[in-house]
Amino acid sequence: MLNATGLSMPLFEIVFRARYENPFGRITRDNPSVKIFQWCNDKYDVMELVLQKQEDYREIRDDFTKVVEIVDEIHNGGNTHVITRMCACGGPGTVQNYLKDPTLLLIPPIAYEKGWEHLRLIGFRHESVKKLLGKLGEDGFEVEILRKKPFDGYIASSLTLTTDALFSGLTEKQVHALLTAYAQGYFRFPRGADLQTIASKEKISRTTFLEHLKKAENKIITALIPHIQLFRRVPKDRKDAMALV
Repeated sequence: MLNATGLSMPLFEIVFRARYENPFGRITRDNPSVKIFQWCNDKYDVMELVLQKQEDYREIRDDFTKVVEIVDEIHNGGNTHVITRMCACGGPGTVQNYLKDPTLLLIPPIAYEKGWEHLRLIGFRHESVKKLLGKLGEDGFEVEILRKKPFDGYIASSLTLTTDALFSGLTEKQVHALLTAYAQGYFRFPRGADLQTIASKEKISRTTFLEHLKKAENKIITALIPHIQLFRRVPKDRKDAMALV
């Protein structure tokens, strides 16, 4: 990007947090042991809940049902994934509702912890960020900048990684096998269940289930390898700085 003088302007990364009356922020404020990570595709939200105690989920789930419709739930140890039908990330009164400037690129997921909503942006103009934060402050949002620094392009290629690129080659049976194995704890160490047990519950042979699972794994790994190779080249200090929170 060029400024008014024709000189190149570097992109920059900014991570900030906001505290305001938000249902997911309120859940993490009232339940400080849980962290929530949110992805949205404009029709559904995928909410990853990281819980210290799985029994806390019952109370948290009640809070969820007051604001969104739960479509599916997948439990795996201390993590629970909740898929909701209503997209709740950008409605009136939310931070995302203020992100109308095309020179501010929101990088998911949005993270919620101890009452705060954490967001990561790639910015093209410093004045756009200044205007955004100023407007949030004027409207009663408590805002803190956690990190702001030049964006050197190491992560740029990973921004093109989409769900379509990862999963479009999977059949419905392969997706089902992958999600079922995950829900049953097959990928945990030590494993929560073996293939025979999972296949028996699914009422199919172990060989058939294994075939669906291995084909799904191979397709996803093949799609991920180029991005893993790029990430491997990133210096350690850059990797440490990539964390949202």
